[in-house]
Amino acid sequence: MMLLENVKKHLKRPVWINADILPGPNGNSRVVDAKPFIDTVTSFFPDVTFSLGWTTGWHPEKVNEGYSWTMVKEMECICNELSQPVTFPVRAALVRQSCSQFLWLLKKSNRYSLTIWTGKNDNYSIEDLLYIRDYFDKKQVFYDILEPQNYEFKQAIGIKVNL
Repeated sequence: MMLLENVKKHLKRPVWINADILPGPNGNSRVVDAKPFIDTVTSFFPDVTFSLGWTTGWHPEKVNEGYSWTMVKEMECICNELSQPVTFPVRAALVRQSCSQFLWLLKKSNRYSLTIWTGKNDNYSIEDLLYIRDYFDKKQVFYDILEPQNYEFKQAIGIKVNL
C-alpha cells in the first residue's frame, strides 16, 4: 500500500485491489483476513474498487462444485457496508452452476460486478462464456480470460480481432 501511495498522484486510471477473503469451491489456499485488509486499503485509497474473491481450485478428474449460497451470502454480508465499488472475481469454470447465486448477489447493489477469470488448466467452453454473457447484465461483467479462449470468445460475440 505504501508503494502505491508513492505513485498515487501519477495514477490516471481507477485502482482495483484484489484479495481472496473467503474460502470457495475446492479452495485450499489461505484467505486474507477481510476486515484488516479492507480497513488498510480504504485508509490509503478510499476510492478504490475492491476485487474481493474466494479461494478456488479446479480438478479436471473430479466433479467441481460451484459457489454455494452460503459462500455468496457470506460475501454479501462483508460487502454490503462498503461504499466502494466491488467486483467479485469468479472462476469461469465454476460460474455456470452458480448463476442463480451471482444474479442474487449482483441485484443486492449497483456497486457490484463480476470479473470472470480463467485458470491455466481449467476446463470450460466458449458456450459457458456465452451463457454467462447472456445471463447477466453486460454492464456488470468483466472478463480476464487467457488465450486462445479470449480470442474465440471475442470472435463469438462479434468483436473484430486483429492478429
